[in-house]
Amino acid sequence: MLAGKLVLMLALESALVLPGFALQAAPEQRNQWQTSMDAAARAEAQGNLEEAEKNLTEALNQTETSGRNDQHLVQTLFKLGEVYEKEGKYEAAEPLYLRALQIWERTLGPNNLIVAKGYTKLADLYRSERKYTDAETTYKRSLVILENAAGPNDQSVAPDLTGLAEISRAQGNYDDAERLYRRSLAIWQNSLGPEHPMVAQSLNNLASLYEAQGKDKEAEPLYLQALSIVDKGMGRDAPYATPILNNLADLYYNKKEYAKAEPLLVRSLAITRKAAGSSNPDAAQVMNSLGLVYDAEGKRAQAEPLYRQSLRIWERALGPNDPNVASSLNNLAALYYAEGKYTAAEPLYKRSLNIVEQSLGPNSIEAAQSLENYAALMRKTNRAAEADKMDARAKEIRAKLPKSPDTK
Repeated sequence: MLAGKLVLMLALESALVLPGFALQAAPEQRNQWQTSMDAAARAEAQGNLEEAEKNLTEALNQTETSGRNDQHLVQTLFKLGEVYEKEGKYEAAEPLYLRALQIWERTLGPNNLIVAKGYTKLADLYRSERKYTDAETTYKRSLVILENAAGPNDQSVAPDLTGLAEISRAQGNYDDAERLYRRSLAIWQNSLGPEHPMVAQSLNNLASLYEAQGKDKEAEPLYLQALSIVDKGMGRDAPYATPILNNLADLYYNKKEYAKAEPLLVRSLAITRKAAGSSNPDAAQVMNSLGLVYDAEGKRAQAEPLYRQSLRIWERALGPNDPNVASSLNNLAALYYAEGKYTAAEPLYKRSLNIVEQSLGPNSIEAAQSLENYAALMRKTNRAAEADKMDARAKEIRAKLPKSPDTK
């Protein structure tokens, strides 16, 4: 597997339209707030999430100093929450979204369409945290508001259906997931036409579900159809194409069709760098995946700088102990291991294992994989006793884990 399947739930689906409130901050405070918000936007566009967080925190302090719950406060709460999400700081984002929703419910009423979209955003966060019960309840709460106010086939309903489909998929309920994905797809097709980018998004999601079940023959044409829609409607350089390119490349990578995967990721990386900058975490994700393809092709001289660059980006943007950092460390270590550079590989494996155990848990599947990789190196360096202990621990972890529903 490459970096993981990408389900499209982007801005066209779930943009939050901020209403006007009667209470406004003073002009001077608004100017200070706007300066901080603009600085945050620039930093985020450059992939500097730490700087974006700093500026948004300043903007939040400025809005709170005014003592008013106006639209600036809600906008800042949601935007800071989004940056926290990108940094993987889900626990920090959650109270911001909840607070913003409380303001909206008080000022707009609990059954307002904008409130429903806020619930969708909160549910997306819960899903990222794997709080599936909370996510499902929140999606359904939004769905009730939207279906009552706009109708069961309105475009606004589709993102919640996609979110619920993702929960069903994560829990291995593929039939439910397919039903929900197909309902969302039908809404977009009927309301926007068969060649709209939102249709491409839904096709990508359905293809990803099929691929997870090992139905590659069903998945591949849907990916290709989705990519064709985006290329024709938005151009070959459209950022909307990148998740589809990445997922299709993943399919080919798993089939060991590396020659097909490589140009897709090269194109995806070029689009991502142009749209978000070379230091953006999204670019790091594609770099890591492309490095894996090069590695599998035996092009290690091309893979190594991609691993190193993705590692630097993730360390800066997400912190030194993020699971993505562990992924780059592991891949770089595996490259050195394959080249017989065991001294260079060992500290990378060791650091990767420590990060995985701290961030994902000592009994996670990732911990088992890290232990197995480290054990292989131990054997190569004549430390069989230590390797046996690591392998035994990995085996114990695997025995306790439920079988992943995405296992082919």
